[in-house]
Amino acid sequence: MLNHIKSVIFDLDGTLVDSMWVWPQIDIDYLGSHGFQVPTDLPGTIDGMSFTETAAYFKERFHIPQSIEEIMLTWQDMAIEQYRHKVPLKPGVLEALSFFKKQGITMAIASSSTGSLIEAVLESHRIRDYFRCIVTSCQVSRGKPAPDVYLEAARQLGTPPENCLVFEDIIPGIQAGKAAGMTVCAVEDTYSLPQEKEKRALADHYIRSYTEIISGATKEDN
Repeated sequence: MLNHIKSVIFDLDGTLVDSMWVWPQIDIDYLGSHGFQVPTDLPGTIDGMSFTETAAYFKERFHIPQSIEEIMLTWQDMAIEQYRHKVPLKPGVLEALSFFKKQGITMAIASSSTGSLIEAVLESHRIRDYFRCIVTSCQVSRGKPAPDVYLEAARQLGTPPENCLVFEDIIPGIQAGKAAGMTVCAVEDTYSLPQEKEKRALADHYIRSYTEIISGATKEDN
């Protein structure tokens, strides 16, 4: 998997950290405060959207009186303590980050989350220094499944897309990495477990733990 890889680009939520459980409750609480229940089609509709795109969608669909910026700040305030204190790393992340660093592989994050939330969880787990750059979907023209955020991360890393490995947990993210011309490894996550078959079909690789990357690379070397 790593033979031609010079850079690794991680999604954040559900990929690097186990945080997808935070957002359904925020949707429930936020929409409830405006007199709405969460529609059954909402999760699938907003998957992959940037934070800005999601806020704009909520404003239009639910006629929210807050501005898009106010919606985003409200969500961020609702999530920040969870990200600082209750969101754990996915299995094997620390070992994988150390392994990639020792191999001279540069790393970045390309996420639909906000910079403040990303920084909060990285600082909490003391892993910020592993990443050369952080790119959010709000910084590019289109969110996932468009390839924009991954292409921008590769540009900042100075690595051709064909030499980048993407780790992703949801289908729009996998599609974004593939559309960018990168190798994509799907990561197992409880939130997207019902889509495992489709994730396996779309991605180049599939893992349950990052320790599989290390063991796989060791076998390749041998």
